Amino acid sequence: MPLHRLHAAAGILAFILIASFWLSTAISELFGTPAAIASVKQAIVWAMLVLVPALAATGATGFRLDKGMRLPMVAAKKKRMPFIALNGMLVLLPSALFLNAEAAAGDFGTAFMTVQAIELAAGLINLTMMGFNIRDGLALSARRQTLPAVQ
Repeated sequence: MPLHRLHAAAGILAFILIASFWLSTAISELFGTPAAIASVKQAIVWAMLVLVPALAATGATGFRLDKGMRLPMVAAKKKRMPFIALNGMLVLLPSALFLNAEAAAGDFGTAFMTVQAIELAAGLINLTMMGFNIRDGLALSARRQTLPAVQ
């Protein structure tokens, strides 16, 4: 598989996973039972086993693809990536682990709700920035397809 396709596939997989975490959380919080909320929280923690490698693959392939490229879209993607990664490692992952533990214990009190609100906000921020990266990646891909082939 060409590197740019691997990069795109890993990035889209990560985006879809985070979006599904966000939506399943919102739906379970609004309409679910405590057992349903706990199930969602546990599923999110297990899905991290897929998400973390997908994000790592996206970052690693992105850095390999951008060698020598000095386009504004590439610079913008590189600027967003550290924030996406730090938000994930310092806010989203610890929040997911905390919320899973609290939900498993049946504790849906103030701490749970506060961390849940923070997690939803941080997730929406990451989804937005990842969406911008996908947009810019699609533009770069379209640009690659319109360039004449080098003989």
